[in-house]
Amino acid sequence: MTVITIIPARGGSKGLAGKNIRLIKGKPLIAYSIEDAQEARLVDQVYVSTDNSEIASVSRSYGAEVIQRPIKLATDTASSESALLHALTEIEKTGINPELVVFLQCTSPLRTGSDIDRAIEQLRSENADSLLSVSRTHRFLWHQVNGVTESINYDYRQRQRRQDMNPQYMENGSIYIFKPWVLKELNNRLGGIISMFVMSEEQSYEIDSLEDFEYVAFLMNQAHKY
Repeated sequence: MTVITIIPARGGSKGLAGKNIRLIKGKPLIAYSIEDAQEARLVDQVYVSTDNSEIASVSRSYGAEVIQRPIKLATDTASSESALLHALTEIEKTGINPELVVFLQCTSPLRTGSDIDRAIEQLRSENADSLLSVSRTHRFLWHQVNGVTESINYDYRQRQRRQDMNPQYMENGSIYIFKPWVLKELNNRLGGIISMFVMSEEQSYEIDSLEDFEYVAFLMNQAHKY
């Protein structure tokens, strides 16, 4: 059964201009996600969906197939799901009907090919229809509703020790996997039976700003595998 990876990477990043091809430790940011997918033994093909010719050129140089994304699907308001659905439709036109789609965001370069393989194996072993990567958190969360400040995941009147709380999980945006029907029928990356793939907090940093970029580069320098 075929497993494909789709990496959406539009050109118009607002938070950090040119983010997807900005160099980090000497390589364009998107290269890390392409190489992670190539390293995964259970992934058969890697695609990048982009509206940008420079991103397309860099992606091809690292061995990815490129799908030209329509401009209307590359705006600030366009959803990732719309880009994924367009890419999947174009891929299926070539005669490839994947069992699973692995959706990687290139803003999460601290995953590995082994992480992707283990996530695929977990989805299959749990007979799940979709999967998201998460990290554990024991943080005390609050919000404000109509001007009222409230605790979310604990009762501040009966404060527990963090280690005694039920585990909470934070979606980290690094790995999503889904069966094609989930995206086609629900217009969502998640649906049906959903599995959670737990990653370390250190691997869960996403790059959305220059400060994120610099911190992730620091983490890479600390880890010899990068």
